[in-house]
Amino acid sequence: MQFVEEIVVDEFLPTVRSLLAGALRGRGLTQSEVADVLGISQSAVSKYAHGDVATNDRIAGDERVERLVEELADGLAASDITPVQALIEIEVLVRELETGGDLLAQLHEEAVPELADHGSSFRVHDPESDLRTSERVLSSLRRGLRILENASGFATLIPAVGSNLVACIPDAEDVDDVAGVPGRVFDVKGKATVPSDPEFGVSEHVASVLLAARDHGADVSAAINITYDRKLLAELTESGHVTAEFDEGSDVASSVGAAIEDEPEATVLYQTGGMGIEPLIYVLGSDAESVADTVRSLI
Repeated sequence: MQFVEEIVVDEFLPTVRSLLAGALRGRGLTQSEVADVLGISQSAVSKYAHGDVATNDRIAGDERVERLVEELADGLAASDITPVQALIEIEVLVRELETGGDLLAQLHEEAVPELADHGSSFRVHDPESDLRTSERVLSSLRRGLRILENASGFATLIPAVGSNLVACIPDAEDVDDVAGVPGRVFDVKGKATVPSDPEFGVSEHVASVLLAARDHGADVSAAINITYDRKLLAELTESGHVTAEFDEGSDVASSVGAAIEDEPEATVLYQTGGMGIEPLIYVLGSDAESVADTVRSLI
């Protein structure tokens, strides 16, 4: 009898630690610093570095593992993410790979052939649980925020009211289903400052715009507000985005809904302001990373 957790501990974890240790060393961290970041001993780091720890080639060669290792190495080396955040993102990937038919499930069924009798729908863990879904949204949001934080010049696009990058779960119904940055992102002496980790239910305005767009048929799951500028709108249009204007008023849902109904393909919404209302642009997208990439392209 062998549990999938044993595959994770005996094969996945040593492989990822080995890859991550090597990637961090390649980014200039000392052996001691790598040990602190990964929460392991220096002797363990030395074993990983010298290939004294057995790794699984199929896990090491999976493009999702490779991509996550590179992202985490960049973030950990630059102190843009914490070891706890890295752990959460690895945990999310583990659950994805445990899905029936995916890599860890395959390795598990090969180790325990009797599991094949359960068919291709076999799942050790439910990757669609509310917890896993929420963690995937938060993970995507953290990656999007890192893109913006590392984008030189993003601070110039932050409006006076601050920016917020938000993302929602697939079946979002209200603001509690939308994650964002508590307190918003502000320009502090020319640097974009994210005051704390993203959470669900902390954004009202940008979340309301996103939810209203979704309620009226927009196939989007993330959004951000940036400063209004006609040149920015022109650049977004030139890059293939469809723009739509809405009236900023007391009923955001209705005005955004009307704009989406007029332009069903709109991925950029904007309002030109009014008495006491700052003009803003809202960029919408399929996930937080794609929205952040769109904003970065404007810099």
